[in-house]
Amino acid sequence: MTWSEWEQARERVTATRLNGLDDGSGGYGRPGDAGGRDLAVRDDELGALGGMAYELRLRLTDDGDHARESTSEAATGLTADGMSCGKALTELHDAWITKVGTLKEACAHISNHLDYTRGAHAKDEEKITTSMRNAEGKEMTVSRIHDYIK
Repeated sequence: MTWSEWEQARERVTATRLNGLDDGSGGYGRPGDAGGRDLAVRDDELGALGGMAYELRLRLTDDGDHARESTSEAATGLTADGMSCGKALTELHDAWITKVGTLKEACAHISNHLDYTRGAHAKDEEKITTSMRNAEGKEMTVSRIHDYIK
């Protein structure tokens, strides 16, 4: 990569705004500003993402282990025959198993975190809607809270 290519790549990356989104004019608004929008995620979206992470973990468990046994046998056989590529194949095998394990762990972490987030958010919402009180200290019903939102 030449220096000018590096500069162009750096400019593209630094132009990315993670704390805003296109406000329709080609510029970026900040979340909460008139031009920007706040991040919003619905419960069903979180559930779908968590489900996809769980399914990916299951597939990695099956498909990522597909050639483990035959690769190990080949590496052992090559090493026993005095071929140096046997040792390299063993290192590749071990690295692959480690990487697949890391990916499975990440998928499980994502799935569990999204499940926890959904549950915690539901509990928070219930607590907020059932325990809000007006200025006199009396409990507000959900329909009464809705009047304040409009």
